[in-house]
Amino acid sequence: MNKLAVVDIDGTLVDTNYHHAIAWVRAFRDVKVVVPAVKAHRAIGMGGDRLVTAVAGEDVEAEHGDTVREAWAAHFDEMLDEIEPLAGAHEFLAALRAAGYTVVLASSGKPDHIERYVDLVGARDLVHGWTTAEDVSDTKPAPDLLTTAMDKAPDPGAEAVTIGDSVWDCQAAKKIHVPSVGVLTGGFGAGELTDAGAAVVYEDLPRLCAHLDELPTATPVRD
Repeated sequence: MNKLAVVDIDGTLVDTNYHHAIAWVRAFRDVKVVVPAVKAHRAIGMGGDRLVTAVAGEDVEAEHGDTVREAWAAHFDEMLDEIEPLAGAHEFLAALRAAGYTVVLASSGKPDHIERYVDLVGARDLVHGWTTAEDVSDTKPAPDLLTTAMDKAPDPGAEAVTIGDSVWDCQAAKKIHVPSVGVLTGGFGAGELTDAGAAVVYEDLPRLCAHLDELPTATPVRD
């Protein structure tokens, strides 16, 4: 039976989480709002539509939300050339394919960023498709991004597993009753990921790759 793996990109396949956190901190300071970098980092993985409120509150979102998001994009673009794949990213995707998984990447990132990452990892011939910010209006921890990614697969109802680095990945998967596997490459702790719903956590992709035959899968349950 065909199986489906829905794989996060930022912090899972490419090493971007701390770049994102720095870009958000700088964007907030552009509007004279000072937030601790650790608070920005803890929100990485949820969509930008939610992050401003989560980090700085509803008043900042109401007054500066769109401005902050535009500034974040500009600050992050300045660091794009620094982005590198995480160790074993290409090999992990290849191993998933060899193990019989259809692989779809799930991200709410900017389309040009995602295209860049797909090429950086060498994923075009290994994945069935991917999502970007243009595909959904309600981002993680809502499950919409995951179900949209699944809909790009030949069998959207296949037994599935999700792989990601953030608590938001795990919470989104839990809402559609799909097991999530966490990796520590985004800076979230193992306890945080398991508390958010991860079935199992690995230090990095090479260690996860060695246990592909143990990945839990389940049929998605959609509202």
